[in-house]
Formats: sequence, C-alpha cells, structure tokens
Amino acid sequence: MRAVPTWIDKVHDLHFLPSIYDLAFKPDGSQLIVAAGNRVLVYDTSDGTLIQPLKGHKDTVYCVAYAKDGKRFASGSADKSIIIWTSKLEGILKYTHNDSIQCVAYNPVSHQLASCSSGDFGLWSPEQKSVSKHKVNSKITCCGWTNDGQYLALGMMNGVVSIRNKNGEEKVKIERPGGSSSPIWSIAWNPSKDEHNDILAVADWGQKLSFYQLSGKQIGKDRTLTYDPCCVSYFSKGEYIVMGGSDKQASLYTKDGVRLGTIGEQSSWVWTCRVKPDSNYVVLGCQDGTIAFFQLIFSTVHGLYKDRYAYRDSMTDVIVQHLITEQKVRIKCRELVKKIAIYRNRLAIQLPEKILIYELYSDDSSDMHYRIKEKICRKFECNLLVVCSQHIILCQEKRLQCLSFTSIKEKEWLMESLIRYIKVIGGPPGREGLLVGLKNGAVSMTDRQTYSTHKLLANLLVFIQEPNANSVAWNTQCEDMLCFSGSGYLNIKASNFPVHQQKLQGFVVGYNGSKIFCLHVYSMSAVEVPQSAPMYQYLERRMFKEAYQIACLGVTDSDWRDLATEALEGLDFDTSKKAFIRVRDLRYLELINSIEEFVGAADPKNTRMLMSKQADWAKNSKEPRAAAQMYLTAGEHLKAIDIIGEHGWVDMLIDIARKLDKAEREPLAKCAAYFQKLKHHGYASETYSKMGDLQALVHLHVEARHWDEAFALVEKHAQFKDDVYVPYAQWLAENDRFEEAQKAFHKAGRQSEAVKVLEQLTHNAVVESRFNDAAYYYWMLSMQCLDIARENEERKEEMLKKFKRFQHLAELYHVYHSIQRYTDEPFSSHMPETLFNISRYLLHNLTKDVPLGISKVNTLYALAKQSRTLGAFKLARHAYEKLQELHVPSRFQESMDLGSLTVRSKPYHDNEDLIPMCYRCSTNNPLLNSQGSVCINCKQPFIYSASSYEVLPLVQFYLDKGIGDEEAVSLIDLEVPCIDRKASQSLKLDDGTEDTEEDPFMAKLSFEQGGSDFVPVVVSRSVLRSMSRRDVLIKRWPKPLQWEYYRSLLPDVSITMCPSCFQMFHSEDYELLVLQHNCCPYCRRPIDEPN
Repeated sequence: MRAVPTWIDKVHDLHFLPSIYDLAFKPDGSQLIVAAGNRVLVYDTSDGTLIQPLKGHKDTVYCVAYAKDGKRFASGSADKSIIIWTSKLEGILKYTHNDSIQCVAYNPVSHQLASCSSGDFGLWSPEQKSVSKHKVNSKITCCGWTNDGQYLALGMMNGVVSIRNKNGEEKVKIERPGGSSSPIWSIAWNPSKDEHNDILAVADWGQKLSFYQLSGKQIGKDRTLTYDPCCVSYFSKGEYIVMGGSDKQASLYTKDGVRLGTIGEQSSWVWTCRVKPDSNYVVLGCQDGTIAFFQLIFSTVHGLYKDRYAYRDSMTDVIVQHLITEQKVRIKCRELVKKIAIYRNRLAIQLPEKILIYELYSDDSSDMHYRIKEKICRKFECNLLVVCSQHIILCQEKRLQCLSFTSIKEKEWLMESLIRYIKVIGGPPGREGLLVGLKNGAVSMTDRQTYSTHKLLANLLVFIQEPNANSVAWNTQCEDMLCFSGSGYLNIKASNFPVHQQKLQGFVVGYNGSKIFCLHVYSMSAVEVPQSAPMYQYLERRMFKEAYQIACLGVTDSDWRDLATEALEGLDFDTSKKAFIRVRDLRYLELINSIEEFVGAADPKNTRMLMSKQADWAKNSKEPRAAAQMYLTAGEHLKAIDIIGEHGWVDMLIDIARKLDKAEREPLAKCAAYFQKLKHHGYASETYSKMGDLQALVHLHVEARHWDEAFALVEKHAQFKDDVYVPYAQWLAENDRFEEAQKAFHKAGRQSEAVKVLEQLTHNAVVESRFNDAAYYYWMLSMQCLDIARENEERKEEMLKKFKRFQHLAELYHVYHSIQRYTDEPFSSHMPETLFNISRYLLHNLTKDVPLGISKVNTLYALAKQSRTLGAFKLARHAYEKLQELHVPSRFQESMDLGSLTVRSKPYHDNEDLIPMCYRCSTNNPLLNSQGSVCINCKQPFIYSASSYEVLPLVQFYLDKGIGDEEAVSLIDLEVPCIDRKASQSLKLDDGTEDTEEDPFMAKLSFEQGGSDFVPVVVSRSVLRSMSRRDVLIKRWPKPLQWEYYRSLLPDVSITMCPSCFQMFHSEDYELLVLQHNCCPYCRRPIDEPN
C-alpha cells in the first residue's frame, strides 16, 4: 500500500494557525467541509481549491457533518450554536445549547441531526419546530448513528459508550475498564452491508482500539495502540479503518484492527481523518492547520503456478484459487501479507516478521487443503520472493539468496544488473532451475551450483513484433502456440500463421490447452477459447497432423467434421479416421477402410478417378458439402460449382472463384451466374472483373441498379454509354424522376427521348399551373434543340426555329408565374412597379397566339390594379376597357366593375415617371406599344431585367463584316483610354461641327437613328477598340448561334448576366435572388457550378 499526496493546504488566520478539528465529505465526494478556527471552509476535492469560507460562528468550530442526501450540512462551535447550511452554502437555521458543541451527526435514513455538547445532546429534524434535548452526566466527545438510523452511540469523557434510540432513551451502556482515565475520543459504526451485526469501533485515550456489537458485547480483544487516538473512520465498504492521533500520522488498519501501514506523516497531532465516499482517497486535518489529501494505491500481491493462483485479499488474507475447478480456499494470516509465492505443492507467505511455508495435504491435483510446513521467524527485506520444493529464494535489487526452510543461507548470487523477474522452470526437488530477467535485457539461467547469462536479443528467437503487447503466455500443451494481450484484445498465434484476435479485458498470465488465464484488476479468471481459428489455419496449409493436435485442445463437432473431410480429401487417411471416430461417423469410417484397400492394390494414377467416385457416392448419400469438396479435389470444378450454387454456399463459391485461373472462363462464368442468382453482386462483379468480361460487368451493375459503379465503368470505357444511360434514364422515368431521366437520355445521346421527356414535363407543369417549372423546362428544351442543331446538320433549321420558340415561351411562363401568384394568392412578394412592368411586358408579347395556361384576363387585371396604384390612370382605364371585352371570372367581376367606375374619377393621363425611354434615341415611349417591346422611333428592341422587368440601359450592336468573335473580344480588351469618358453621357446641342472627343459608339448611335425600318448598330474595329470591357456584355451562345454584343450606355448602373441562360439582371436584384434560391432564378444554375 502506498499513500500518494494529491494536494495539501495550510489554513492561515490573521494572528494564528487554526486547528482542523473536523472534516466532512459531501456524499458525492465533490466537496470537503472543514472546521477551521471560527470559520467553515468548503474545498473542491479534485484540486484543493477553496470554494468559499463560511462565516457564522463567533468561536472555534469543533465539528461538521453532511446529511446523507447531500442537501444540507451542519456545523457546531464553542459559541454553543449549531448552524444548518444548504448545499448552495447558505445558512438557513441556527439553534443553541447551554455548553460548547462537541460533535454532530446526521441520521443516514431520516436526516435527523444529533448535536452533542458538554452537558446534553439534542435531536433536531426539519419536521420539528423545537429541539428535544437530553441531559448527560459526562462530557460527550463523539457520536455516531447505526446504518439503519435506529440507534445513536455517544462516546463520553468518563470512558462510557451510551447507545440511545431515536427518542434519546438509553438502551445499552458500555463501560470501558479504564473509566475516566481512558476517555472515549472517537467512535465509528462499520458501514458494511455484508456484516450480520452492527459493529462499533471505539478508540480511547487508554490507547486501546475495541470493537462491540449493538448489544454491548465485545468482539475479540482490545487492540493496543502506541498513541492517543483522536479519530476513527471507516472506508465506504467497511473493509479498512483509518486512525490518527498523537503520533502525528494517520495509519491504515484492517476492519479487525490489524495495522497495515502509514498513510501520511505530519508535524503535529492529527485531530481528524475522513475517507472520501466510494474511493481510496483519505483526508487528514492537523493541529497546525494542515489539510492533507492522499490517494491510497493498493498493489496486487499474488503468485501463479500452472492452474493455481494465490492472491492477497483484505491485506491480511491469502486466497488460493484453482483456475480449472474454480475452487477457492482462504488462509487467514491476521497480519499484513507482503509477498506470496506458489510452486507445485508449496505456498510461501511473507508477513512483517516471518515467512510461513504451507504444503498440500495430498498429491491430488485438485486438492485445496493447505497446512503449515515450516515457519521462518525472521524479518526479511526483499523485492521478490520465490518458493521451491525445499528452499525459498529472496531477491534484493541485484542480490539473490537461497535459504532452506530452516533459515540457513545455502547460496548467494550477485547479478550484473537489477533483477526484475524470477521464474522457477522446474527440475528435481532441491535442484530446481531459475530463469532470472534483468533490467539490462539479459536472462540468467541458475541452479544451486552455477548460473549463466544470455543476452535476450542475441539468443532468443523473436516470434512477435507487436507494439501493444503487454503480456504473453505459451500454451503448456502445444509448444507451437502462444497468446498475448494488449489494448483490450487477446491475440492467439499458432506457428508462423497470422494472429487471430478477439476482445479481452486484462492481462494474459497463462495458457493451458483451450483455457487462457486472465488477470483483470484483482480477479483471475479462466477464459475458454475455442481453437477453431488456428486449426483452420493449419488446414489451409494442408498440415493435417498439426491441425489434429490443435483440435485435441478443444474444438466443436462441426470443426472435427471439417478436419475429417479435409484430411480425407488430402488422402491423409490416418488423421481423417481419427477425426471421424471423434464424431462417430461409421459410414465414413467404412468408406475410408474400402479406399485404403483400393489404394493399396491400385495404380496411383487412379486416385483422381477414385476421388470422383467417392464424390458421386457422397452426393447420392445426401452429403452435398463433402461431395462438392471431393469434386474440387478431383478437379471437376463444374460439378462442384453446381452443387455449391444450388445450396447457396456463397463462402465456398467465392473461394473457388478466387482460386480458379482467369483462363478457366466456363467455371468462372458459372460462379458469376450463381452469384447474380443469389443476389451477391459484389462477388459477381469481382468474378467478371477477373475474367475481363466488361460487357457482363456492365449488365450486372445495371441489373443490380448499382449506377455509381456503372458510371465509373463508362468513364473508362465509353463504348458502353448506351448500355448504361438508356436503362438508367428509363429507371429514373419509372420512378418519377423525369428531370434526371432527361439528363440521362441526353448523356446517352438519345436526344429524341430526352426531348420527349422534357415536353411531357413541360406540359404537366403548365396543366398543374407550375409556370416557374414550365419556364425552366422550356429553357431546357430550347438548349436541347440547340444541341441537336449543332450535332445534326439536316435538322439544323428546324431545331433553331424550335430553339427561338422555346426561348420565347420560357420567358413568357417565367413572367406569368408572378402574375398567376399575384391573382391567385392573398399576398405578393413583388413590388407594385415590378408587377406593373411584368404585366406590360407580357401584353407586349401576347399580340398573337396566347400560350396554353396563360390568362390575358389575369394579366390585364394585374395591370389595371397596379396602374391605378402607381398613378397611370390612362393605362388603367384602357386595361379595364379591354377587360370588358373578355370573359372575366366571377371572383374578379365585382372588383373589376368597381375599379372601372372609380378610375373615371381620376385624371386621364399617366404618371410621367413611369414613361419608358429608349436609351438609343432618347425617345419617350407609350406604356402600351402596339409594335411590341421596341422603340416607336428607332425600332431598337428593349432589353429587360429578368427580375424587375425594367428597361436596361443596353443597346445591342453587331460586328462589321470580317470581324470574328475572338478578334472582337481582343479589341474590346485592349481598352484604348479616352480623354473624358463621362463627356459622352452629357447632353449636347449639335451645331454641325464634329467633336473629335465624342465617344465613337455614341456618335454611331446618333448618326444612324430614325427611319421607318430598324437599322442595327454595326461597329468597326476602331469603335470596338474605343470600348471599355466593363461596358460590354456578351452572350456567348454555343454553335451554331452567333454571339450577341450589348453596350451599356450608363456604366454606373451595375448589370449582371447569368453565364448559363444569358439573362440580364440589376446586380443587386441578382445577388438577392441567388441568396434566396442558391441558384440562378431563371435557369436554376447552382452558384458554385463552374461557368
């Protein structure tokens, strides 16, 4: 036992060092309550941090106690008062006695508080308003409740222990022999639940420790101490006692009062000591204000010889356990057991002042009765103890001493390094050999006459290189097997085969047959380990005799049958016969006899034919597994595969497939077919890959719907694209995943199917009024048509017409989605200006045929309402008049009639702020234009923002003949600086003189505008060179379309163009929409997708 200091604190007051008179742990062990001077201190037990000092007493605090439920604690002081504190460290109650308070104790069951003073004791409980007090004829020094809370023991100055019931009535009176000359200074009840009686430990200043039953009867004799005891405290389970006093140290005792060792030496009296609940931590409080917190570490004292394991229990007992029969015998020594050694029928136990040698009564291997053979009554200091038949071996650092059982030193060795390990390796009685392990890595072999040293690394074969191994043991019944443990795993190794691993807690200390002896914490157990794994390792190498030896250690019947069958196939008839005898299979034994006769008389060439006939016999005898194995041995793989496949033995089938050569295509193909049939597609894939049959592998993945594997294959072998993407698209379509199906058809090059799927999706979206989806599908259709036009020259014109039509429909449905939501839903997220612009844009483009699903009524209704809201009363009146000509739904009728009447009270003109202006010729245009979305003066088409549908300050221009797209971009990128770019935006009165500083592009606009026909802006190289890249937007359409160029006339207006659908937006609107949808609002291109 070692005591390790965890933390130490010294309490200081202003003028003196206060004594620590009492300590109490919170029941969960997290806090320590300390009586120090006139304060109560609260510590954190984990690190000794002072949580809070509690002030409430006016004089020295003598005692503290914590309630069992952890909700409150009490302190008693020389100021004659008791204070009740909560676990939150708040004082809630105070009551007094007539004298100073000496001790307090909480009832463990009812939480009744006993408080004792010099002349009386009181019983307080939360349910009572007053404290019931009882007079006594002597000063009370200590008190304690029984575990059931029924009785209270009081220790008094006159040497009497008074045991009272809960009402304070005296039931038992124990008078110590010394009387008042031996005052009772500390008492404690044993908290163990295993004891049949309540046991009271009593320590008095007659320097005695005694034990009593509740009845007052003394247990055993008084234990004499060498000091005045001040405190007695039990461990939580009652197995040990801690005492301290005038000897300035705390000592550990057994529950019977046998001293075991010192816990912590101090420089002053130890007034109080306590054990932390459910732990091995002890705290001491001293006269000089020291609080010392120790951890007790109990070392394991034990010994092992084959199947006998001896270990120390309760520090003073030795238990010998038979690991096979699980029998145990306890030897009570009644003193501290320091060392244990066991060898054959001998057991040596070292006590503080002597060594006891025990022997077994008989030579019976299961006998567990020991008797004392010799006593060596001498005190020995040694690190290691070993017992032999007639000697004991003592080790002290580098020195080894051999003593006879009569204490005569017969031999001594001095080693070159510190001795770490000793093992008796057997030999004749009195001449046993020792194996000694040294710190420097050397191993010494010794007997009574000689010893020799060998370097471990030089002369021992290293079988295992395992970094986590912490213990190893050889199998005593099979020298080719060993086991080792580490990191929570048991590893079994046979010969040079790979390690077999399984979970195991603890250390391996022995390996006997199929039993492994494992030490976990303090308990030793025998773990039964089946030897199947190493047996099968030998079988794989066809080492049948070694496999049989392993099987004899302990395997299952099915393992024996497998061994017999494998040995029979390997023509090891002797091993096979022994194994079949184990499972009592007479038919196979008869077969082996007939085979041995046949083989003895026949030519060796007939062996394969023999095995084939044997397999036929096994098949007819309804032994399919054995038949399959025999067919394999005979080389008839197809027959074996048929049997295995029909019975669904997948493990056997994959073993065959892996062992077959890739040139044996027929058996491999049959294996793969069975794997497919048995739904083991992974094995089928492995087999087809081995064969190199990519076509079959593709069909396998498609049939199993393992699309990721199929796509990975197509990436490497593009010739299988149709075989994968067409069934994938059909599968997607069957599962209502039409968008993905369309993309899959497109990837497969099935453009017509892709278009059909998209057309169906578009039609469904329109019918279901999902106009946003309809717009998206029409845009996808247009791009599909563009792909077809690029790839198919014959259908180019047709597809380009479809492209333009689908692009137009996509824009219409995209716009109408907002109108439909405005008219059908109670709330709209659009601003009135946006709805106003959308309605106008839609009416400008509905001059001819109205597409399916788009309502002119809804559009005009939205336009009329927003026009009136924004002050465009003339346009509102026009819209209401148009509505009168159409069939209006009843839900709009009343609102429409009211609106058409009230609008007539408004002035017949439109708000000038709403009038759109042409950025090319600066002409104001009407709000509704019969010519469509073009300028009434220069016929320049308007470019709209795809979110607010405001006219953007953009003008489309065309390249002069001979200028290619790449050249145009390179010329624009040159960006020749102008003297004053902002001057081109100012209004000028042209007096006929040419301004050389004017923007060439602006000059081009003013020169060519006007006329009845639209005249496009065509720019030369010099004009392109003068442009700024920031002012030019380019729609880079894929072939066969031409690129489109746009010039911004207001560079300060930030415009963003989607790189996928080429729709234009005000930058702020685009950023907001992308944040909301995480994609382009028009073509749904994800923001993180590359351009």
